[in-house]
Amino acid sequence: MLSVPTLVSLLLLAVPKAVLASPCVAFDADFNLLAFGFNGKDWNAGQQDSWTSGTATDITTSGRPPFDGTGTTCYLAQFFNTIYFMNADKANPSDVHIYDAGGKSWSTQKVQTDNFDPSSFNTILDHDTNVFYALSHNEVYFLDMGELKTANSSALEWQDVGKSPFPDDYQPVMALAQNHIHFLDVPNVPAGSADIFVIHFSFFQPQSQSYPLPDGAAFPATHGQTASFFQAEGVQQEFAFIPDDGSMTYVINVENNSTKTLAGPSTKDPKAQYAASITALVQLDSTGAVSFIPYKQGDDSTNANAKWASVAKIATAAPPNSSSNSSTSGSSTGGASGSGSATGTRQSASGTGAAAATGGAGSNGAVTNAISAGAVMSAFMALIASLQ
Repeated sequence: MLSVPTLVSLLLLAVPKAVLASPCVAFDADFNLLAFGFNGKDWNAGQQDSWTSGTATDITTSGRPPFDGTGTTCYLAQFFNTIYFMNADKANPSDVHIYDAGGKSWSTQKVQTDNFDPSSFNTILDHDTNVFYALSHNEVYFLDMGELKTANSSALEWQDVGKSPFPDDYQPVMALAQNHIHFLDVPNVPAGSADIFVIHFSFFQPQSQSYPLPDGAAFPATHGQTASFFQAEGVQQEFAFIPDDGSMTYVINVENNSTKTLAGPSTKDPKAQYAASITALVQLDSTGAVSFIPYKQGDDSTNANAKWASVAKIATAAPPNSSSNSSTSGSSTGGASGSGSATGTRQSASGTGAAAATGGAGSNGAVTNAISAGAVMSAFMALIASLQ
């Protein structure tokens, strides 16, 4: 007689372990919103005026990473209509995965890390030079992506720039604007101010820079997330800062050294990720829900009335809480509307290099647990056979 525990053990064999998904959202050079690693698939939600109805286009194709890493982050190389991914494969955390949005194809770039720690870092991608700058264990590194739209056979290498001036326990909050990296929530730096790393000359400015609100108030000195607003031409001039409590969205303009505000996201999630186009700020929360708030640079009255809304096209295609990793690469096709490219040319990195969206190796994703009906049936049939 087969015991009950044996039956349970057979059924448990058919139940896969919970999977931690690590999806990511980014824009292509035409500012179509792309969502990667959602329920094992990748999606194109199109441009902003279409987000609130319909369903996204499936752009899943072969060669994609498994999106099972810890805190996958993605970055638009605007000149090349290409998106780079870090920590998208837990088995190969140092790899940079490359999605050519124009060609709708994937490739994987091998990277040597040396002392760079791919499990603990924050980084930005510089708009003009296409170079990543990262802070890992308080050490500054850079990774030059050149003009890569497709991986090459030679490994790239993280280069050590030197130690930062920050305390060893600093939790980086990094944002890009005007080819400068802005570090927020630095110990002993006042609220409303940032320390600045000048990319093209590879040095930290000796004094912090303040960005007051119109009434003289300041954004808080606290940890949060950032995203840089793109321009139709040229480098980013503004970035959004969202404190972990989600109480407000601050937009810092580095041209006139000022700060304005938008409504805080509807979902207060310290593990959320953010991406920005020219006219929208997008949130991906830790359940896999995607929302956005419209933004118009320089139009305070319009921005004051802006409200967050769901990107319904992604929610319909991949409902929140179902953003689980898939071990298969898929073969369905789809794509962005047009390939597009940004106006301008890539500048060469000066000094030790240079380094657009911000991200790091944090935890973000949705845990899902699925039972295969076929596997359960197979276990049940094995049980019946053993009883005969």
